[in-house]
Amino acid sequence: MQAFITQLQTFLKPSFLLTVEIDKAPYLTDWRKKFTGKALAVLLPGTTDEVAKIVQLCAEHQVAIVPQGGHTGFCGGATPDTSGSQIIMNFKRMNQILDVDVANQTITVEAGCILQAIQEKAASHGFLFPLSLGAEGSCMIGGNLATNAGGTNVLRYGNTRDLCLGLEVVTAKGEIWNGLKGLRKDNTGYDLRDLFIGSEGTLGIITTAVLKLYPLPISQWATLVATDNIASTISLLNLFQKRANSLLTGFEMMTRDSLDLNTKHFPHMSNPLKGNPPYTVLIELSDHESEEHVKDLLQSVLEEAFESNLITDAVIASNLSQANLFWQMREHITLAQAEEGANLKHDITIPLSSLDSFITATDQIIRSKYPGVRVINFGHLGDGNLHYNIAPPSDRDPKSFNQENEKPIMELVYGQVERCQGSISAEHGIGQLKLMDLRAHKGDVAHDLMRALKTALDPQNILNPHKVISI
Repeated sequence: MQAFITQLQTFLKPSFLLTVEIDKAPYLTDWRKKFTGKALAVLLPGTTDEVAKIVQLCAEHQVAIVPQGGHTGFCGGATPDTSGSQIIMNFKRMNQILDVDVANQTITVEAGCILQAIQEKAASHGFLFPLSLGAEGSCMIGGNLATNAGGTNVLRYGNTRDLCLGLEVVTAKGEIWNGLKGLRKDNTGYDLRDLFIGSEGTLGIITTAVLKLYPLPISQWATLVATDNIASTISLLNLFQKRANSLLTGFEMMTRDSLDLNTKHFPHMSNPLKGNPPYTVLIELSDHESEEHVKDLLQSVLEEAFESNLITDAVIASNLSQANLFWQMREHITLAQAEEGANLKHDITIPLSSLDSFITATDQIIRSKYPGVRVINFGHLGDGNLHYNIAPPSDRDPKSFNQENEKPIMELVYGQVERCQGSISAEHGIGQLKLMDLRAHKGDVAHDLMRALKTALDPQNILNPHKVISI
């Protein structure tokens, strides 16, 4: 491979072409530390033209490419295999915000832009970029697009796919497709943009994107409410959707076990609701009319919920600081899980009409078969996305418990997901973690169509091979 490296050195400076093991090490292990690979080199391109040149060389030498953003994924999609023959293409140098079009309400950004930087730039122009998730301070928009990330605002604004109007993509041949049109209507044949979004770098490499912006809300109000069961929680969601409609921007559910884990590792995150109820729901309304309008609406809906016995307690944030603390409670659950030790994670979607059945049945089966386990169930209940995670019994070593039980527990959970006609991946993608489960979940026809697309667009299989689908 020396000839390949030599050709790379003609246009990449040594500091952007990492071949020494100590320099490559930070790029080789995923965020959860579940997957660790090896790489021939780590490349840090600075322009789309450099990306194209790299891909052309990789095609010529049949070297596989692993595109990588902020390295915050949960499914190993941006981690190389153990062969040491693949290169990593990390986008942290391509981090420029290229344009803010105020009249068109769009922002054009490079793939390596940190999500939080895009949010802040939009806010400085009086706009909201609504994609929001726990890793927003380090994740990159290219990775968000490649995995069609969700987050806390999907209920109102949709997934990342819904927030993107145009893309620039480097193909497996090293050609550059420029689809950077900020159009909300463009009915000219196949939608190539949607083909690349969610493909995890297996069909093409996203380098630039045109994203939608929205007017900044004038007012945001958050509340924590207590419910006794999932049926009441779903009824509460229906009530807020009926009364608040598009003003409802967040509806996050947290179980007692989830918040107990939070308090154990972050004592300042204690639940302000009385008695730490079975279910705590974080609800946010945002408005473009006035502070009074959204506050009065929130209080009115909560009063109706009390009268209907849907909730047993509620705390409305009195200021922005307290509202942020409510959101930190939700976001710290993942950090608390990391502090507790490895646990079995399942990022799933269930139709709202089946959520009660799924949670009740799956909780019962899991606890019956594995006494002492803790079900850390939380998530974006408004769109049916649960992070249904299993923590080992407190008297068991997490690593040994997970090695022994990961497969049967996953099969059990996925079986319940299939029974409810849900999805085994809501917002984290497939990567390498769920590669072998995709055919069974999608079915032969869908799987073979996906394989045909991969073969047609990447016949050499050099774009993130053995992720999402194998050929």
